[in-house]
Amino acid sequence: MLSTRMLSNDIRNDFPIFEDSSLVYLDTAASAQKPRAVLDALQQFYTRGYANIHRGVYSLSERATIEYDATRESLAKFLGAESPDEIVFTHGTTEGINLVASSWGETYLDEGDEIILTLFDHHANFVPWQRVAERTGAKIRYLLPADDLSFPLENFLKLLSEKTKLVAVTQLANALGIAPPIREIVAAAHKVGALVLVDGAQGITHGSETVTELDVDFYVFSGHKLYGPTGSGGLYAKLKHLESMPPFLSGGDMIRRVSIEGTEFADPPARFEAGTPDIAGVIGLGAALQYVSGVGREAIRIHEQELVNLCEAGLREMSGVQILGPQGLHRGLLVFHCDGVHPHDLSQALAGENVCVRAGHHCNQPLLTHLKLPATTRASFGMYNNAEDVEKFLAAMKKALHFFRR
Repeated sequence: MLSTRMLSNDIRNDFPIFEDSSLVYLDTAASAQKPRAVLDALQQFYTRGYANIHRGVYSLSERATIEYDATRESLAKFLGAESPDEIVFTHGTTEGINLVASSWGETYLDEGDEIILTLFDHHANFVPWQRVAERTGAKIRYLLPADDLSFPLENFLKLLSEKTKLVAVTQLANALGIAPPIREIVAAAHKVGALVLVDGAQGITHGSETVTELDVDFYVFSGHKLYGPTGSGGLYAKLKHLESMPPFLSGGDMIRRVSIEGTEFADPPARFEAGTPDIAGVIGLGAALQYVSGVGREAIRIHEQELVNLCEAGLREMSGVQILGPQGLHRGLLVFHCDGVHPHDLSQALAGENVCVRAGHHCNQPLLTHLKLPATTRASFGMYNNAEDVEKFLAAMKKALHFFRR
């Protein structure tokens, strides 16, 4: 019988989907399940508090505006930002990266400048920079993983030069479960005058470092991976960067004054939040931040790490199962492939046991091309998982492998 120091069982009970006690959900890296507190906040807003924000002088609109703005303050505190003005609400990580790429990148990158990308990164931290490079003439330099798939800090330092203007890197690789050394990366990049954008889509749910501690220039994340609603998320940027960047989208609520002679834009963060936002999503995100903070980010990290360690030990006992990345360095998730079994077939077999995992390239085709793998299988963990989930997953794995190899 596997054992681990678990968070209170009340945590699992806070997620209505687990009223089906047979469900083993190991796809939190794709999207996290939602606690009742978030669902209640959404229902309350839509049924009893709905109104647009920043425009009405009646009580419904004023209350909605207060809740919306309160989430910005909560998020600034959660991330460790110096000011709520450094927080821009987005629809998620992808929009946040595109905002920086289009607004900062197309303004400040020139021909001959260099951008460093890594094969650890999601397509969302790849494609926008490739497009900006095409438009500006900047050059992209790619960092390959080490032979053991760890982050090669020494090779990264060799890529840096006075030509480097931006480093875009993930906080936690969703196709490996490996966490690059962000503090060392940032410190080295800043020495040559480069800025650093960190994709926190995975990292924000499996760590507790603040943006101030990391000293990042830009940090992006998605609310739906942080137990909040889809369509919510945020960009943190040092205020001096936001103040120097032109708008990403244009329209209502991002202006100070409009006339036929021209437009004067609002100060950040309003400058980057054109149009009616996903008000409910932001309010739901606020509820998620409160819930996660109540449980404790460090308690969640320790709990999830124990589950990852249990799962990794069990998988390594299975013949023909290869876990990507060095043993003991995985955070939040495990990615693996099985000799003679296609990941899609394996995930379908596991689904027959009500075990939910992800199979495919995990939006990181450059990495899998480098590894000469068509696809892999990923099991990822959340605060609601427990040792019994790991037991059921490992049992389902053994059953599936026996079926495919008989």
